[in-house]
Amino acid sequence: MEYQFRAIEQKWQAIWKERKSYKVNNDSTKPKCYVLDMFPYPSGAGLHVGHPLGYIASDIYSRYKRLKGFNVLHPMGYDAFGLPAEQFAIEHGVHPAKCTNDNIQNFRNQLDNIGFCYDWDREVRTCDATYYKWTQWIFLQLFNSYFDRTAKKAMDINLLIAVFEKEGNQQHVCPGDSKLQFTASDWDAYSEKEQQTILMHYRLAFCGFGEVNWCEALGTVLANDEVINGFSERGGHPVEKKKLRQWYLRITEYADRLLSGLETIQFSDAMKEMQSNWIGKSYGAEIDFEISNYPASLKVYTTRPDTVFGVDFMVVAPEHALIESITPATHKAEVAEYIAYVKSRSERERIAEKKITGCFTGAYVINPFNKKLVPIWISEYVLAGYGTGAIMAVPCGDDRDLKFAKHFNIPITNIIGDAFNGVDANPTKDAKLMNSDFLNGVIQKEAIGIVNEKLVAMGIGQSKVNYRMRDAAFSRQRYWGEPFPIKWIDGIAYPLKESELPLILPTVENYGPGPEGEGPLANIESWKQDNYETNTMPGFAGSSWYFIRYMDPKNEAEFCSKQASDYWGQVDLYIGGTEHAVGHLLYSRMWTKVLFDLGHIGFDEPFKKLLNQGMIQGSSRFVYRKRGTHTFISAGLVGAQEVDQLHVDVNMVDGVILDTDAFKKWKPDYAHAEFVLEDGKYICGVEVEKMSKSKFNTVNPDDLVNRYGADTFRMYEMFLGPVEQSKPWDTKGIEGVHRFLKKCWRLCFDEIKGKIWVDEAPTNEELKILHKAIKKIEEDTERYSFNTAVSTFMICINELHDAGCYKKSIISQVLILLTPYAPHFAEELWQALGNEGLVVDAEYPVFEGKYVMETSKEYPVSINGKVRTNIAIALDATEAEVNQIVLGNPLVQKWIEDKPIKKLIFVKGKMINIVI
Repeated sequence: MEYQFRAIEQKWQAIWKERKSYKVNNDSTKPKCYVLDMFPYPSGAGLHVGHPLGYIASDIYSRYKRLKGFNVLHPMGYDAFGLPAEQFAIEHGVHPAKCTNDNIQNFRNQLDNIGFCYDWDREVRTCDATYYKWTQWIFLQLFNSYFDRTAKKAMDINLLIAVFEKEGNQQHVCPGDSKLQFTASDWDAYSEKEQQTILMHYRLAFCGFGEVNWCEALGTVLANDEVINGFSERGGHPVEKKKLRQWYLRITEYADRLLSGLETIQFSDAMKEMQSNWIGKSYGAEIDFEISNYPASLKVYTTRPDTVFGVDFMVVAPEHALIESITPATHKAEVAEYIAYVKSRSERERIAEKKITGCFTGAYVINPFNKKLVPIWISEYVLAGYGTGAIMAVPCGDDRDLKFAKHFNIPITNIIGDAFNGVDANPTKDAKLMNSDFLNGVIQKEAIGIVNEKLVAMGIGQSKVNYRMRDAAFSRQRYWGEPFPIKWIDGIAYPLKESELPLILPTVENYGPGPEGEGPLANIESWKQDNYETNTMPGFAGSSWYFIRYMDPKNEAEFCSKQASDYWGQVDLYIGGTEHAVGHLLYSRMWTKVLFDLGHIGFDEPFKKLLNQGMIQGSSRFVYRKRGTHTFISAGLVGAQEVDQLHVDVNMVDGVILDTDAFKKWKPDYAHAEFVLEDGKYICGVEVEKMSKSKFNTVNPDDLVNRYGADTFRMYEMFLGPVEQSKPWDTKGIEGVHRFLKKCWRLCFDEIKGKIWVDEAPTNEELKILHKAIKKIEEDTERYSFNTAVSTFMICINELHDAGCYKKSIISQVLILLTPYAPHFAEELWQALGNEGLVVDAEYPVFEGKYVMETSKEYPVSINGKVRTNIAIALDATEAEVNQIVLGNPLVQKWIEDKPIKKLIFVKGKMINIVI
């Protein structure tokens, strides 16, 4: 019986599908385990071998927990709304709904081909109205809620309205406008529009005007990470700053809970640090600096009020509202030119910029403590969204300020004496202050409180906690996204009733932008007449809560029943890439906390443990074309010749040897190629790079599954290295894993003899081999060390072959261990051995220590300190018995040669030495 892997895999995939082997029940007495993948965006390119790495890891763990007696939820779906599908539709004249559906079908076929244990009855697609009905419903929960800073939780906006009617907002500082204050009588006198405007400043989902990255060619707002050097990452189109009406999520109200929640979940230290840095909590003071010859002040946030006497200049963000009014006519042209330059750049580029740029406004502030005039500069390194959009620059204590001062020849004040060498800024808090008036001689960290008290006493400042994180922009000017369940009537946003959901995305032929930067929905006359919001939600809307819908995906009455969410609770293991470290993870954590606050679910952190898989990198291949010719020179012969290094499709290269015939057929330009060979072969160059279609280094998993089988592919992806590390792909290595499975197959069947397995009792030695494997594989799988588990399987099979073990009882247990890793293979042999039921439903083997307990020790025996032999001796042997065994050994007797023995040294468990 031959190992016909493709026939076996297709057979069992069909059987498992027919029997619904992976269907999960919400009503179970078993302990639950929820294992989740970050669901994919279904692009037209389909999967390459790098994509399934995390999926295979989660599948192994899910199958393992099933075998261990858990009720395992392991679902899959598609993050199907977003800009890529819309752009593809525009470029190819295909409706995004159609291309998305086609791409999903392709993804599904590829996933099924690899043999994952997903419960496909729970599939979700964020673009289905049955799904986004509940995304819209959650948006309404956000819209109809505010964050109560006393209770530190989201609450119904109607409760806030009742407070306003009774006592005004004295007890509720307005997060949208901290200066807003009104009494109950004021509230009662306000018009409906005025009241709704005030409430918008409190809502968790609110509308306002904000500066965004507007791309005219794409007709949409882009996130900062979608803009590179002033151009869109997708398509390379110009991007400009523009003020548009936008929806936002007031995630800043959850900053402290998002920080403290990190202590309760199992994320890597690096991931926690990324999230903490993004939130960016800091303690400092806000100071109002009077602007010279201008009836206003410049508000600055600083974490170092102790350095106030070292302020040599101010820097404001190019977007700062005061710039236009404080800039004198003599500087307006220069300031306008600089601001135009900054507008072409993204926030990310501005933060990362190493080149020093800036412009003097011509205006000054007055230091409140020494009345010194301090110049106001503009620079792109200050962002409008952080703090007040203005900083006080202290060059002796801040490296960036120091470089700026030196670049523009601004005089530097030394307030920390010998702690500042004039070359490097010193951010210390331990120096004694000088040139600081009433602070002279005071240690800096002690001066912070002194200055804060002075600021309050003078009425020009206050202590303040600040956050780097901004409220999340939650609207896009594009078509392919969830419609907002909002109507605008006379400038007031009215939410739809729950009974009116879902608000269906209309079918349109024109996806171009609407007038004045509005979304494409503004082009639909009926939509405008019904007063619906013309923006749509961003891609992260549907992905911020999909893990909850998986728990109860067919529920038409609610987004998820409380019974289902109480049973499944947090995701026990979440696997995905680090590219979602901040955005998706922070938004989903916020949404979960809001839903928890409002009583819809019973947990406030979505993911208990996060495992970030590394990237499988492409191993690119290169050919070398002699410049200006059709001659391609083998890598080892290039030398100093002038050549063009060109990527070549890795699928036409065996290791490093190019299939020259396939190459000539690949592109018309290469049809007449000539080759300079090494030993009759064309050797390609090699480089590890990101796996990408443009580098021709992608490998389609379908090709490998057809060639080696899904089980080989699954095990090889794991065998490449630790799942959390990046590693290069090398198709050559897959053959070793394939040989391992064939060797395992030969424990049961020989290609010539046929059946060779026997139903006989195992020996102690065979049980020892088995239980060593059980212990190691269980430990490795529990700690996600799947690569070492694959190595253990190889060792186990080799030892069973060496022991001549073809026993059903041993092999059957090995097959259960192997099921998470190579399920089709294990199922076929499980049935062939005559076992009952399916191996995917079997019970995981229990490790029994008695079988691996050592009863003897092999001691090295030395004669006069030199090892001459090894003797196995029972661990419980007495010293007298050891002497008798050793001295009676023929090899020992040979080396002693009847010479008198001075001493026999026996160190139990270690060694034996005979002195003659």
